[in-house]
Amino acid sequence: MCDDKEFGKAVSGSRARIPCANNEEGEKSALCNITTYTEIRDTCILQPIKELLDQSEVLTATTLPAFLQQLSNVTNGNSEQVVNSPKNIDAVVQILRNVANRIELFNISINENSMKDILITAGVLTTDQARDSWNFLNKNNGSISYSISNPDGVSSSLLQSLEIITKHLASFNNSGIDTPSIILNRTIYTNPIIGDFNSSVVIEIPQNEGKNKSITVITFASLNNVLPAREIDNSSIKVIGGRVVLVQSSGQINNISLTFDILNDTLRDPKCVFWNFNLLNGLGGWDDEGCEVVNTNETGTVTCNCNHLTSFSILMSPNSPVSLILDYITYIGVGISMGSLVICLIIEGLIWRKIRTNETSYLRHVSIVNIAVSLLIADIWFIIGAAISDANHKNHSACTATTFFIHLFYLALFFWMFASALLLLYRTTNVFGGGLSKASMLVIGFSLGYGAPLIIATVTIAATAPDNKYIRENVICWLNWDESKALLAFVIPALSIVLINLIILVVVLYKIIRRRVGTTAAQAGEKSVLLVIVKSLAVLTPFFGITWGLGAGLLVHPRDIGINIAFALFNSLQGFFILVFGTLLDGKVRSAISSYVRPSRSGTGSTSAGNSSSSGFGFLRKWRRGRDGYNMTSSASSDLHSASNT
Repeated sequence: MCDDKEFGKAVSGSRARIPCANNEEGEKSALCNITTYTEIRDTCILQPIKELLDQSEVLTATTLPAFLQQLSNVTNGNSEQVVNSPKNIDAVVQILRNVANRIELFNISINENSMKDILITAGVLTTDQARDSWNFLNKNNGSISYSISNPDGVSSSLLQSLEIITKHLASFNNSGIDTPSIILNRTIYTNPIIGDFNSSVVIEIPQNEGKNKSITVITFASLNNVLPAREIDNSSIKVIGGRVVLVQSSGQINNISLTFDILNDTLRDPKCVFWNFNLLNGLGGWDDEGCEVVNTNETGTVTCNCNHLTSFSILMSPNSPVSLILDYITYIGVGISMGSLVICLIIEGLIWRKIRTNETSYLRHVSIVNIAVSLLIADIWFIIGAAISDANHKNHSACTATTFFIHLFYLALFFWMFASALLLLYRTTNVFGGGLSKASMLVIGFSLGYGAPLIIATVTIAATAPDNKYIRENVICWLNWDESKALLAFVIPALSIVLINLIILVVVLYKIIRRRVGTTAAQAGEKSVLLVIVKSLAVLTPFFGITWGLGAGLLVHPRDIGINIAFALFNSLQGFFILVFGTLLDGKVRSAISSYVRPSRSGTGSTSAGNSSSSGFGFLRKWRRGRDGYNMTSSASSDLHSASNT
């Protein structure tokens, strides 16, 4: 039995149907699959659009002008409902397709007013508010439940309809038609044509090619919301980096130069392309045949030469600026980080028995081990994500899963640091026992260290993945920023923990300084453990804060090579810093390490071992001679004394 607020109750295997809103025609239906509704179908479209769709199939030269004016009024007057509904967009595109077919069939000339109505209608469909609907249509390749006669992609059908209609544009007195989203320029070619929208496109034709020829240029402000960036292999690892222009001529032109302004200065590797309607079995896609990049200017322009006319633009890679030094720093640094984390875990495993005697020390090392494990797993998923991102065709599902685990374990790293800070604060205010038991503190630590990140990561993917706004499209596998701001689900918790930890450090240092030094060994040992935690957090907290603060800086200045290098360096060496300041900073750890390499009590082997120890780990002995504040057992002291006398 299924029960839903929208579809109500239904038995498993049956299809529930509900009517559309009052001003819409069609129905919504869903199949009850045991307890959940699936195969949801929505055929609801606005009644005025449904009426126009029916009329568009019987248009004549006489009825066309009034029909196009009505179409413009309906789409413009109901723009919000149109752009937020893939079904309505699909229906309007089919209307324009029918208009193009009737114009072609009866060879109807389109006057200036009718063309303006068409451009206004098309402009409504290309606004930023329609982007989500177009993403849905493009991912379903036009295969939605409201049937259309054209089996090709809806976006490709829209552009093809406009190309057909433009061919039948009659001459008119003005040099162009200006609408908010689309500009049409028509001229007898003499000088370079400026596509406007702040001169974002400049078109030049050799004099021998363009002499006495009528040139029509339609410049779209935001057709990148409509046309996907897919190429011949159906991949979409690039983005449309310039305006889309449709160029038509009254005669044959074999050479054209187009200069595009780059819309986003974080893009790179420009590629001059045109929309090929025959690509991908009629689905349509960008093709570079007959087009080449001839110049890339530092001022942010790309010049293309093409040997044919059609709809042009440029595709660009959305990755960060190319730099070998960034690649070397990142991958070498991540390698060092992972190696350091493995060493850290090996050391913690070897000394685990020796740190269990002191409860605070034990809890501190539990935190360090989980910090290391979290970062190590995050680094592994980072490498997997890099491999997926570099592939020619990014696997969306694999990238989504990778992003989830990177998000989860990077957050776990910060929450375990937070758990260490809370342990420090708790022990500072409750040094002499009482209060929470060790088991209770472990439960709190694991709940905070893994429970909170799991909740945040799960809520983030549940809230953004259904709308395809969880990951960054066409870029590295990481949380989306431009559309859903999902990245804030990492940035806010991480930087908040950094700030809270710094406040805790200030409070703890104030209390330690004001407190009189304990006289018993237990008190001195406890205070020494707390000081170790203070030193560790005092280094790691600012370090991680700077690291991810630089990451936030990249959102503001993504092409700044200095910020990129600094972020790559800090981010890739996190594991090394955990090894040094989380583990080796602890004097008892250094003592325990050196105890594994000290010479044995007798035999030839002891002399050899002693020489090896003195040569390879002398620096560890020097560290041991300092006051590390931990109580060594008498047997350990005896062993060291014997070793020193061997």
